[in-house]
Amino acid sequence: MGFESLASELELRKQKHLYRRRRLLQSPQGTGVQLDNKHYLAFCNNDYLGLANHPDVVKAFQQATNECGVGGGASHLVNGHHQQHHQLEKELAEFTGRDRVLLFSNGYMANIGAVNALLGKGDLVLEDRLNHASLLDAGLLSGARFQRYQHANNDSLSQFLAKPRPEKNRTLVVTDGVFSMDGDIPPLPELAKSCAEHNAWLMVDDAHGFGTLGKNGGGCVEHFGLGQDDVQVLVGTLGKAFGTAGAFVAGSELLIETLIQNARTYIYTTSMPPAVAAATRVSLKLLQTESWRRERLAELISRFRVGAAQLGYELMDSSSPIQPIIIGSEEKALNLAGWLEEQGVLITAIRPPTVPKGTARLRITLCAEHTEQQVDRLLDLLDQAKSK
Repeated sequence: MGFESLASELELRKQKHLYRRRRLLQSPQGTGVQLDNKHYLAFCNNDYLGLANHPDVVKAFQQATNECGVGGGASHLVNGHHQQHHQLEKELAEFTGRDRVLLFSNGYMANIGAVNALLGKGDLVLEDRLNHASLLDAGLLSGARFQRYQHANNDSLSQFLAKPRPEKNRTLVVTDGVFSMDGDIPPLPELAKSCAEHNAWLMVDDAHGFGTLGKNGGGCVEHFGLGQDDVQVLVGTLGKAFGTAGAFVAGSELLIETLIQNARTYIYTTSMPPAVAAATRVSLKLLQTESWRRERLAELISRFRVGAAQLGYELMDSSSPIQPIIIGSEEKALNLAGWLEEQGVLITAIRPPTVPKGTARLRITLCAEHTEQQVDRLLDLLDQAKSK
């Protein structure tokens, strides 16, 4: 059997303006990038604090590579658990206020590993409708009964939790901390209270919250003042505000030991390069000590939101670095992103199925390294685009 049927599917995707293309990055990540041999002002990466190319982080990576080599060489449970991994886990546990932390190779593996280690047939997993694909896949793969409650709606969640279920079966509620396409934050205190009342665990993937929210950059749980007893399973990724790579799960001693024994995506994969862990230890210190980065980021977010609203653009209810502008039509979103690219500004058009049909958007992300002048340039171009 040949692949002829795939060609027609791909062609249909192109006709619907849903075709995805990879671009070739030829520079370090940052506010200014070289892509496909052209230079752009970028508003589309997740390097929120500007640490991906920070000289101290780069130096730590280089030094650790000389000392530790490049690859992890084995899984954590064979002989790939390096002292750099172990120290990073300890420092992240202290940072998050949890008993322990377990490192994973990426966020997708952390989410799938955690959910599947905790749930099985007969259990129940309740997920926000707009959760990241990795969280939805984790719930579906677990074999547990899978249901989705209305976005960021505690009343909807409570209705599911109130339904009778066997006491011996486990219930896990799963939500993003900051939703990656809308940029909003769920009502975590309310969700935690409902979970406590109905004997359910709460899992939060705070990939986009760590580093950007909370007084010390501790994310949405710090923002709301929640602890380990409120959010039992806390997930974070290191490739966004931390500026490196990988992910972690933070929680109680019992949780982490359970994941070590049962999380297949942890047990059966090679550990991250030790040098990445060493670099992340430096970025964690910068994240904690250089609070001006979060303050600067908050100022830029406010500047952009005020300006875009004055221009009449439809924004989402977001105080995070993710600032989507709703366009609606896939074709119009692509055209606007294309025109901005011609002007030297890089922003990604997000289309279905990543977002619901009719809500195609420009997903603008801001970084502490952006200048006020760069934000104003973006606003000026958005103003010009309205007349075009």
